[in-house]
Amino acid sequence: MSIQQGFLLTRQARDISGQAQIDLWLSTDHGPVQLIIQGEQPVFFISQKDSAQCQVLIQAMGIQATTKTVSLTSFDGTELAACYCATIRDSQQLSQQLKQRDVLVLEDDIRLADRYLMERFIQGSLEFTGTSQLKRGYTRLYKAKCRKCNYTPQLKVVSLDIECSEKGVLYSVGLDSPMDSRVIMIGERQEAETNIEWVENEQQLLLAMLRWFEQFDPDVIIGWNVIDFDFRVLHKRADWHKIKLTLGRASQNSFFRTSTNTQQAFVAIPGRVVMDGIDTLKTATYHFRSWSLESVSQELLGEGKKIHNVHDRMDEINQMFAEDKPSLAKYNLHDCVLVNKIFAQTHLLEFAIERSKLTGVELDRVGGSVAAFTNLYLPRIHRSGYAAPNLESENWLASPGGYVMDSIPNLYDSVLVLDFKSLYPSIIRSFLIDPMGLVEGLKLDIGKQEHQAVPGFRGGQFHRSKHFLPAMIEQLWAARDQAKHNHEKVFSQAIKIIMNSFYGVLGSSVCRFFDTRLASSITMRGHEIMKQTQKLIEDKGYQVIYGDTDSTFVSLNGKFSQPQADEIGKKLVDDINSWWTTHLKEEYNLTSILELEYETHYRKFLMPTIRGQETGSKKRYAGLIGEGKSEKIVFKGLESARTDWTPLSQRFQYQLYSMVFHEQDPTHYIIEFVEQTLAGEFDSELVYQKRLRRKLHEYQKNIPPQVRAARLADDINAQLGRPLQYQNKGRIEYVITINGPEPLEYLKSPINYQHYIDKQLKPVAEAILPFVGINFRSLCEPQLGLF
Repeated sequence: MSIQQGFLLTRQARDISGQAQIDLWLSTDHGPVQLIIQGEQPVFFISQKDSAQCQVLIQAMGIQATTKTVSLTSFDGTELAACYCATIRDSQQLSQQLKQRDVLVLEDDIRLADRYLMERFIQGSLEFTGTSQLKRGYTRLYKAKCRKCNYTPQLKVVSLDIECSEKGVLYSVGLDSPMDSRVIMIGERQEAETNIEWVENEQQLLLAMLRWFEQFDPDVIIGWNVIDFDFRVLHKRADWHKIKLTLGRASQNSFFRTSTNTQQAFVAIPGRVVMDGIDTLKTATYHFRSWSLESVSQELLGEGKKIHNVHDRMDEINQMFAEDKPSLAKYNLHDCVLVNKIFAQTHLLEFAIERSKLTGVELDRVGGSVAAFTNLYLPRIHRSGYAAPNLESENWLASPGGYVMDSIPNLYDSVLVLDFKSLYPSIIRSFLIDPMGLVEGLKLDIGKQEHQAVPGFRGGQFHRSKHFLPAMIEQLWAARDQAKHNHEKVFSQAIKIIMNSFYGVLGSSVCRFFDTRLASSITMRGHEIMKQTQKLIEDKGYQVIYGDTDSTFVSLNGKFSQPQADEIGKKLVDDINSWWTTHLKEEYNLTSILELEYETHYRKFLMPTIRGQETGSKKRYAGLIGEGKSEKIVFKGLESARTDWTPLSQRFQYQLYSMVFHEQDPTHYIIEFVEQTLAGEFDSELVYQKRLRRKLHEYQKNIPPQVRAARLADDINAQLGRPLQYQNKGRIEYVITINGPEPLEYLKSPINYQHYIDKQLKPVAEAILPFVGINFRSLCEPQLGLF
């Protein structure tokens, strides 16, 4: 039995013939492999004192299960026994019965396949051996054994996109892959520049798609909204035709379900991973004004779809299917190609692979910070004699957020931004913050055993040697530094996201390791560090005008050249880092990992007031950096950085701020811009684009303009016999007219230009003009003469 390497695609545990079985599908250099693992028993933990009661219950239920004393305790010191069951079903029913009898049950929610992998520290890649059996298109291994390794796969990817009628009846399926690129379309054979496989009807289309998957056998299916739309439609149409959608390897069925609470859709295809472009980009922390394929592809690639309006698109698709199927095929395949290009441009697949190798989460896992932490942390505490606590859905105390100081509003010359590098991870490392470290630290008497426990906040204290999280972060930190050195941007970004998520996980009530003493010992220590750093800077004669989480904004109280500012910035961070190193050693006998970095020099910097007040704003500012061709204006939290402000306000803001920052008089520009707006020269830039965050009928008391526009749009859709677009959330584009908000696609009334002057231009101007002695109102509103 040779040892091979592979990468985990899908995992599943199920009951077969009275025992639990784990199925793992892998991608390997020699093709797909299915591992069959038997003999692994589902397990959960109970108090040893409840073992006898559990045994009585096992007998009464007539199930195969045993309890066994183990050398584990709960976080509160309860000695535990493990309860092993033959099947997953028995394990679930037994744990449920025990809970109903108020018996403590721990870790019964850890899925068998996940537990098998995490206890072996398998993260994405693995080595395996077993008794092999060649099957059609894949290898099956029985009696499989696995262990961790470092293997990077070459995954076969297909981009899938469907075209259908407004009622969800299929027209075509586009499939774009390096292996084969085609559109399967209903209709009679015609000449076309696109590779089209013609079929007679919808049933034949579905069967042709299944044949394609069997022939070309991709590992990964990508698409745009591919789960909630494409796979939802494919499953509905397969059900309609009573066709089993055997998209999985070994001819296994694809499973589609929708969450009853969130209405989120999920698809599971054994042996294949489905990755939605929108969800994966969000997981990789990308942000876009709109998440439509058109908008994202234009922003990333400079190209997009050929039809923009949803109704034009539907009408044109219907017309093309009726009259010009080759054009529809070209359109269909173009969407597939765009998604492939977006994945290539952003290295999304590589990002997902690296994330999986770092944390063990599935390739297609959306978010997954809690799962990642659990995968990494759970096996470590087991080896230290603890079982993990349960989720506490009630009675949890929130921790303070990041430090944000009140700003000092003004228009400044020469402002430096000093950032603490990965502040929260560095606090965890410096002050040894850790879930198990908290449990062990609380056993110590901090007064009697000096330097044994590290003080935290809200009653927390941490053991100096019994912990895992500081070392876990140290390893990730070193890997990220190496990735940066090697210019591996994807790897570096994956590590950064994971490392920074650990604080959020510890501060989240959906994490089993949540404890307010943990999260508060991070954030409140952050507050302390930021306030002390401000004092150290101001003791050197500079002014701290703002601070936010890990960033400190320092006015140098004058105009400095870039070299001069750089010299001051570097001297400041050197002095402050040295102070923290000494302070932590003398005060706590700890090694400081805190590292303040000199980030930016703003030649000009605006810290505005809160609108309509004299108080300084928070998380809103703008500044001019660089010189010559490298010069640019940075906007944070202001209109130019926000998607819910119109392009008109953003154009106006950029030019106005540029003039003020360069000490030019903006008076003529403002008057002319207002006149051009009133003359209709910027009508294409007056469109608001806002998200409907609730279902339309849920808006009852306060009806914001986007909701009024959406209701008007769907009223017109209903009159025209078109599908309703906005009932279940979504995004709407609208314009303010003299009759109120109207949807862009059904715009009828004249535009209310005064609204745009008052609500879009005036707020932008009044944030900066008072600092240069100019009044927007006096410039733009007619003066009343005295008679």
